[in-house]
Amino acid sequence: MTEADTKARAKAVIDELERCYLDSIRSLRDALRDYIDNGTPPAPGLRSGRRFSYPELRFDYDGEGRAEDRKPRSYGRLGEAGTYAITVTQPELFRDYLAEQIGILFADYGLQDVEVHRSHQEIPFPYVLDGSGIELGDMRAEELARHFPATELAEIGDELADGLWDGARARYRPLALFDALRTDFSLARLRHYTGTPPEHVQRYILFTNYQRYVDEFIEWGCEQLKSGDRYRTLSGAGGIELTCDDADPAALETAAAARKHQMPAYHLTAEDRAGISIVNIGVGPSNAKTITDHLAVLRPEAWLMIGHCGGLRPSQRIGDYVLAHAYLRDDNVLDAVLPPEIPIPPIAEVQQALEAAARSVTGEEADALKRRMRTGTLVTTDDRNWELRYSQSALRFSLSRAVAIDMESATIAAQGYRYRVPYGTLLCVSDKPLHGELKLPGQANLFYDRAVREHIEIGIAAVEELRAFGSRLHSRKLRAFDEPPFR
Repeated sequence: MTEADTKARAKAVIDELERCYLDSIRSLRDALRDYIDNGTPPAPGLRSGRRFSYPELRFDYDGEGRAEDRKPRSYGRLGEAGTYAITVTQPELFRDYLAEQIGILFADYGLQDVEVHRSHQEIPFPYVLDGSGIELGDMRAEELARHFPATELAEIGDELADGLWDGARARYRPLALFDALRTDFSLARLRHYTGTPPEHVQRYILFTNYQRYVDEFIEWGCEQLKSGDRYRTLSGAGGIELTCDDADPAALETAAAARKHQMPAYHLTAEDRAGISIVNIGVGPSNAKTITDHLAVLRPEAWLMIGHCGGLRPSQRIGDYVLAHAYLRDDNVLDAVLPPEIPIPPIAEVQQALEAAARSVTGEEADALKRRMRTGTLVTTDDRNWELRYSQSALRFSLSRAVAIDMESATIAAQGYRYRVPYGTLLCVSDKPLHGELKLPGQANLFYDRAVREHIEIGIAAVEELRAFGSRLHSRKLRAFDEPPFR
């Protein structure tokens, strides 16, 4: 099968997924309007005939036909014979991702009969209201749920990602980590938390815990728009979207809408979603877990934590960098699904990208950079006032050989490990509480003015490095024993 044939076949499958999905959306919206306007419940045949259902991608694999010259990659592998399937939502949003994943299976395994069906999984009615013009008025959600599919939390979960999927009870082997219900749940939450449309989220994501990093990113993004090079728009919380014609940072930096959202996001968009998103996750592991739970369904290429930390070593100076290569997870927020004794390995490609970016932006050679960029273990705690119980933690920190402490990075790394998203952390030392250098207002302002621009530029330059890795970025370290074929 030629590459052109592979692309054409993958496109045809995705087109059919989109046709089936849009048909279900139309049927559900029409039935909702009829009930709200006229009190007419949907005909029984609509639900029994799966007219409100997500489309399902399905095929049978006989265990043969694997191409011997297939490219070495950590995904796109059919582990054993069986029927593979996954429900899909918003196929147009995921077109590029689906085309790549389906195309790999066509090319490497010569699949012939890939089918699109209406699944047994129905679309909950809240997910079709946006953009429909449907006004609920005084209609209560409980009343609609008597006649229309609603969100059933018992049917939404991360059992597959967390290794709890029961193959003996399943009808099909899963094609991907997330089905349509789990994906739609997160897409709705993303809009709520970030104030931006999920389709604006780019494949490379920066997380930060300070607004000044966002302000510098907006400044830099507007400069890029004006240069007319790679990037197309800068989208911000509250629905604001800038182009090269109106790239004024003040339009985003002063937007009151951003203050209405818990974790406002900004997206410097590019073709194929190859731009950069930044999310201000605020302080604490709970926010870090929440946002990565939802961003994971968009299958980003990588996410990086670029923020501040407390230095734990006397040799460190304010403004030095910490490149985490191990984590002491005292965040406690993931212990039930990923016990803290499970190691979170560094991703070599990400570590290399961050170090290369630091050299490029600072202009310093490796030996000089080593004096101000420390690699080592990072502690992530869920206690903002950890200093008040330091005497209880000192031995543990010392045994771990920790060099810095924060409240988000290990959570983000653990979530990357859990959801198979490459991750990395480069933090900047903003204070040294163990050595009398506290984050006082005057010192903080001087530090911010000097350090933030350089730090965010390192994060951006690291994305450029990561793009060059291509599929090699997706390490086998992140794949479990029995993985679905889609990345």
